[in-house]
Amino acid sequence: MAKILVTGGAGFIGSHIVDTYIAAGHDVAIIDDLSTGTRENLNPAASFHELDIRSEKVAEVFAAEKPEIVNHLAAHIDVRRSVEEPLFDADINIRGGLNILENCVKHGVKKVLFSSTGGAIYGVQKNLPASESANPEPECHYATSKLSFEHYLGLYNRLYNLDYTVLRFPNVYGPRQRPDGEAGVCSILAGLMLDGKTPTLFGHGTPLRDYIYVGDIARGNLLALEKGSGQIINLGSGKGTSVLELFNVLKDALGFDQDPILADLRPGEVQESYITGDLAKEVLGWTPEMPLETGLRETAEYIRKQRG
Repeated sequence: MAKILVTGGAGFIGSHIVDTYIAAGHDVAIIDDLSTGTRENLNPAASFHELDIRSEKVAEVFAAEKPEIVNHLAAHIDVRRSVEEPLFDADINIRGGLNILENCVKHGVKKVLFSSTGGAIYGVQKNLPASESANPEPECHYATSKLSFEHYLGLYNRLYNLDYTVLRFPNVYGPRQRPDGEAGVCSILAGLMLDGKTPTLFGHGTPLRDYIYVGDIARGNLLALEKGSGQIINLGSGKGTSVLELFNVLKDALGFDQDPILADLRPGEVQESYITGDLAKEVLGWTPEMPLETGLRETAEYIRKQRG
């Protein structure tokens, strides 16, 4: 069993990964500044350090915890804010990420897992679903900062022999996703419906995205602890689902009786984005298991219970 440090481990995706690691018998420590994560998400079996990844005190955590593996999820993920405030986005995603990498080298970490974006990083692609061999063409600063960090991982591997696996996530949904957060269309739609508000579907409800349940993503991160050395791997379904399809499932699950407001796409967003999962199946032995409608209904019910 390994000692694993998870940055962003109090967040939506990170907390599920932490739970999966602990259930598998691993010893886990968490760094999270709680800017978007919550204490309620924290697994009591993990040690917790409330800290910004840009902080000099990150070195103290590495010295105390002595991780063998680092799973780096902590990031700024708001696409629209990244376009409006690119320096803020880069400060967290690049400078903060480099702070983590520098400490990995100094403290003898064996491997880094990195949660990248399998949606925004590919941009507009002629051939869908996008595979790992597709040329990344980011349409926003957020995706560019993620791609930059992928290149830093390759550099640190060449310079310091630091092993890594990049996992490119599509649109992840499930319990603990915040309906008031900066990303996550499924939970945002459900939250608006529960508030009796009419959701706005950008792109007139037609944009296609790849939606994967958070439990499937966590399982992929467990498999990648020992597999995928030096590789970039999509955790996708290979299928695109429209926002209108999501709306209709959630509308039925929550008994919502209004039609959506339709509007144009916003800057930094693309019309179609979905990715392959073939390499993940080959290298990790991973395929998504949760049916979309079942997962959406589970997510909607979770948000309903959270609101009492």
